[in-house]
Amino acid sequence: MAPAMSDSWKVTLPCTKAEGEQLQGDILQFAELDSPPVLMTSEPDPSRPDDWRLDAYFDAEPNRQTLDLLRSLVPSAAEAEPLVEKLPDEDWVTLSQQGLEPIRAGRFFVHTPAHRDAVPSGAVALEIDAGRAFGTGQHETTTGCLLALDRLKETGASFGNIVDVGTGTGLLAFAALKLWPVARVAASDIDPVSIEVSEENAAINAIPLGRARGQVELAVAPGLEHARLQARAPYDLIIANILAGPLIELAPSLAGALEAGGRLVLAGLLDHQAEKVAAAYRRQGMMASSRVVRGDWPTLVMRKRRALGWR
Repeated sequence: MAPAMSDSWKVTLPCTKAEGEQLQGDILQFAELDSPPVLMTSEPDPSRPDDWRLDAYFDAEPNRQTLDLLRSLVPSAAEAEPLVEKLPDEDWVTLSQQGLEPIRAGRFFVHTPAHRDAVPSGAVALEIDAGRAFGTGQHETTTGCLLALDRLKETGASFGNIVDVGTGTGLLAFAALKLWPVARVAASDIDPVSIEVSEENAAINAIPLGRARGQVELAVAPGLEHARLQARAPYDLIIANILAGPLIELAPSLAGALEAGGRLVLAGLLDHQAEKVAAAYRRQGMMASSRVVRGDWPTLVMRKRRALGWR
């Protein structure tokens, strides 16, 4: 991940709880920057649960255009002037992670480097930096997916051909390989930075990369639009933790790439969006299997009940 920087900057803006929860994936808007920021949201005052804060960490002083883009992520702060601070000579990634506590989701223990000595006995530990891509396990959608995978394993489900669509940091692909270590696993993301980060996190967690069984293959692609990902289909497990709109758009592609009886784990949707997303997949021959709910963020597990041509 990023080395220690002597010229690091933090930008703070107020936001609402709803805006903070919707920030998933908005790092993509900064993809053209050489070093995209780390975006963090928090609830600074528990007595005011709807008043959240957005902190963005940069490794160079942000210009006005960048500040305007950051402000566009939180419409409630349209008139607010961002608080811009130059940080002391410390590692900006470490600073951004100071408030991140480890996440326990079933057998999984997801932590940043600061907590690598706190892994409980018997836990499946994954170390993920809160760096340049989304998916540290802190968001309810990622935790929900980890719980869904854990429960599939508990019920005796076995998978041999898995893909994680919109992988972010690689976390869910790595978790799937930990549960089914002889499976062939692939992970895709539309953002090249996410794939770079996933490669770094694979090295940290001793996850082998490649196309064989027991390895994870990484690909830059929107959804499954990559020749190698298409050649690997049909899958028996597809994980897609993105957003409700893209999930609905991808329904024909994802359901078509799943073999009969295969499972689909869908996340990134709010509770009021769940029925619309589920309906899009029911139209593609899917049926509801189970659901994990974390706060306002449900994770849907669906099963394919009949064979469809995957294209």
